[in-house]
Amino acid sequence: MKRIISRLDIKGPNLVKGINLEGLRVLGDPDYFAQKYYENLSDEIIYQDCVASLYERKYLLDIIQKTSSHVYIPISVGGGIKSIKDIEKVLSAGADKVFINSAAIKKPRFLQEASKEFGSANICLSIETAKNEDGQFYCLSNYGRETNNKKLINWIYEAQQLGVGEIILTSISHEGMGKGFDKEALDIIYDKISVPFIMHGGAGDEMDILDILKFKKVSGVALSSLLHYSLITEKNFKFSYKKEGNTQFLESIRDQNNFKKTNILKIKKFLKKKGIEVRL
Repeated sequence: MKRIISRLDIKGPNLVKGINLEGLRVLGDPDYFAQKYYENLSDEIIYQDCVASLYERKYLLDIIQKTSSHVYIPISVGGGIKSIKDIEKVLSAGADKVFINSAAIKKPRFLQEASKEFGSANICLSIETAKNEDGQFYCLSNYGRETNNKKLINWIYEAQQLGVGEIILTSISHEGMGKGFDKEALDIIYDKISVPFIMHGGAGDEMDILDILKFKKVSGVALSSLLHYSLITEKNFKFSYKKEGNTQFLESIRDQNNFKKTNILKIKKFLKKKGIEVRL
């Protein structure tokens, strides 16, 4: 069964979205978006705190608690997970699992410690990747802000040996572009994948999703821009957000040319007709 996952990037109290993990623009109240996606048959919600690795977490735990009280699908959380105590706080707030990136790159054994403490199913790896000048894919951290010399293909293998239960891969060059997923990055690591695997970054329409879900080892896709820009242009969209950050875009909404207007239910019906097994 393939999963259609809604990814909500959080900055402070708001849902935000950028391109290539930059230029974050406020889109609205994250809880409102989560509820709409839940009603539309999303299989999972991912909350990604965009600045938690740089600043003290202020709002995320409250958002998790609020959402988990009325959204009855798995909630995953990434961003700023640096310790066993951080994981405890997030799971206690109502999350079902966590995605770890920056802390794992700095201390890979943290993945092993966390998996032993909470079980592999609850400990997942988030990878942000980009191709370097040498033609190799490397891993980045802190929401794409920090580079290092860890190669994607090596990190995939190492992390699975340390016990992670799932991996989400974000291609920074494709993220927010709406021009398709990064098949080149996937091809490089495909033979190394041995746990549930999610692709994120690049979906512009249903065909992009179909093309990537045809890969047997891709168990799901995480969608953000495609869903968000469709929702905010609906007539009954509820304009609710905190006046913090770049809110100019939301106050003067314009169409996003690279993204087809759709929703999760339409995507799933399309995939079903094409022979992809999804939850309906």
